Amino acid sequence: MQDRLANIKLLLLDVDGVLTDGRIIYDNRGNELKAFDVKDGHGLKMLQRAGIKVGIITGRSSEIVSRRAKELGIDILYQGALRKLEPYLEILSEQGLTDEQVAYVGDDVVDLPILRRVGFSATVADAVPDVAPLVDFVASHSGGRGAVREICDLLLQASGQWDELTKRYFDSDSVRG
Repeated sequence: MQDRLANIKLLLLDVDGVLTDGRIIYDNRGNELKAFDVKDGHGLKMLQRAGIKVGIITGRSSEIVSRRAKELGIDILYQGALRKLEPYLEILSEQGLTDEQVAYVGDDVVDLPILRRVGFSATVADAVPDVAPLVDFVASHSGGRGAVREICDLLLQASGQWDELTKRYFDSDSVRG
């Protein structure tokens, strides 16, 4: 598995149930609310600094997802993708990548067509039961609760860039100021 992880050039993510806990909350004015884990966001930024691209393919359309993608510098964004394989194939073509160079994180049966193709497939701890047996890795954290960060760290370690990217955080001189 280490070789497959080290070959990853793009991480693609579902949103509801992966970047969020899957709940959709509406306020009294009809505004949609979602909660994102800041640790997941930091993991995605570290991946980008390591040269691994990040993208989103989601079945729903939401202005909140557009905003979060913009905040994180994610420019590969497909919303309203009821058949996720179609945008996936488009992304492969646009990015000049093969299946083996892509990792995907999904949590439901709608994600299986992509999960079965990619070089590294992952899901969250609270995925629907049919998904976990079919992926390469099941995170110990739930969606929206650090699962994406766990997968980002795994990819960074496999790429050999973890130590360099986190050095400033562990360096005792930088801690003292």
